[in-house]
Amino acid sequence: MELRQLEHFIAVAEELSFTRAAHRLHVVQSGVSAAIRALERELGCQLFERSSQGVGLTGAGAALLPEARATLHAAQVAQDAVRDAQGTLRGTVNVGAMASVQVVDLPALLGQLHALHPAVEVRLRFSTTGSSGFSQALLNGDLDVAFLALPGHRPAGIDARELSSVPLALVAPRGHRLAARQDVTLADLHDESFVDSPPGHGNREVVDRAFATAGIERKVAFEIPDFTMAAALVRNGLGLAFLPAFAVPRTPELRLLDVHGSDLRWTTYLGTATNRRPSSALQALLDLVDSHVLST
Repeated sequence: MELRQLEHFIAVAEELSFTRAAHRLHVVQSGVSAAIRALERELGCQLFERSSQGVGLTGAGAALLPEARATLHAAQVAQDAVRDAQGTLRGTVNVGAMASVQVVDLPALLGQLHALHPAVEVRLRFSTTGSSGFSQALLNGDLDVAFLALPGHRPAGIDARELSSVPLALVAPRGHRLAARQDVTLADLHDESFVDSPPGHGNREVVDRAFATAGIERKVAFEIPDFTMAAALVRNGLGLAFLPAFAVPRTPELRLLDVHGSDLRWTTYLGTATNRRPSSALQALLDLVDSHVLST
């Protein structure tokens, strides 16, 4: 069994496509197919179900995937040790980031990393499933590091270092029945419609928990993971939203209200998996994060 075969296997397993895996690996598709066939012959079992509908992992393939990732990670650590001794830093860092609002100046962070270590490759993935999806990706090895919004708890197996914590304000359009007030309570909002992030996002879970604790049902009419779009929907009268104040455009068409009696906070963390030692490339990025945290 060769590391190259495992790399090809992981690429196909993650892309669920031989074509996309070949593109990702910068090789011809026939080479990927040959590597998978050789691995299947060596293991004596089929790793993928192939059909006209697509590609899927078999039970054996699903069992192999975490072990293959762990093997490649161990090989990367060994390579890092040799390159550290030679004074050359190489490697790949898979980063998960929130597309809506960054708690760090991500372009500046990645730019500095590239300037210091041009041989380090960064693969950036933006959130489609929220912090819950990123946490799972950290645990199974799809990501090396992620920026997470966690609602007061840290998932088992995740080392999460707090970067910032800011209150969530209630955002209402000008002319709304509550817009002239300085603050409101959750009870004042029982018959309102809301714009919020989809389930799995940290800010959504914070608000859902607050309403559940208060015993109040809440109607979420629009689910959108982008804070800017959420504010625009509020501005056009399509609902209220709970957003960090720094993410709300300064315009007379929007009002920010305090929610009395509820400590609604959006807390963000830098997350890594506790069961994997950071590679030298990942550690180089982690060492630079604090100098790029944005003031909120």
